[in-house]
Amino acid sequence: MQGNRVLLRKPIESDIHDYYSYDRDEEIERMSGKGTRNLKPLTLEEARNYINGFYEQKYKWCIEYEGRCIGKVGLKVNDIDCRARYSVGFFDSSILGKGLGTEVTQLILQFAFEEIRLHRVDLRVLDYNRRAIACYEKCGFVKKGVEREGAFIEGKFQTDVIMSILDREYMSIRDQFIKMVGEPHGNC
Repeated sequence: MQGNRVLLRKPIESDIHDYYSYDRDEEIERMSGKGTRNLKPLTLEEARNYINGFYEQKYKWCIEYEGRCIGKVGLKVNDIDCRARYSVGFFDSSILGKGLGTEVTQLILQFAFEEIRLHRVDLRVLDYNRRAIACYEKCGFVKKGVEREGAFIEGKFQTDVIMSILDREYMSIRDQFIKMVGEPHGNC
């Protein structure tokens, strides 16, 4: 899927080296719910296994920006209920705050609602990840609830915010997405 600045695609060989080249960043690890106390450098084998795992998942893509892999994005689709769980993660902290998460999220929502015709997309995000919550709200997600103290991170219980967007809500803001990322291209 091609956006204005990002490309969502299946992995290529250079993605392994791109992922391997990023230091494990404390902010990125913390925002994804991982501990930061014992961060160890990533091994090449770990990077290879992680990126190669995308091949086996139908709705998981690498995020390419300026010719390099900067993250991953995916949908875990439930065909029976016509819904999916959305997840996105960046590897490179230098790209945070540039609106790339918004563009990626909009591309995925276009795909989810216009290509595979889902009824609902939802997500979970740690309540302290304010940047991500603002991005999701900008893209039309609505806060639906919280799971209080459901994640144990670095010795403390943390709370998840549950957010979702329905197909009719997406369609009501679709024109705004088209202006930002263009018409859906398919070819996923």
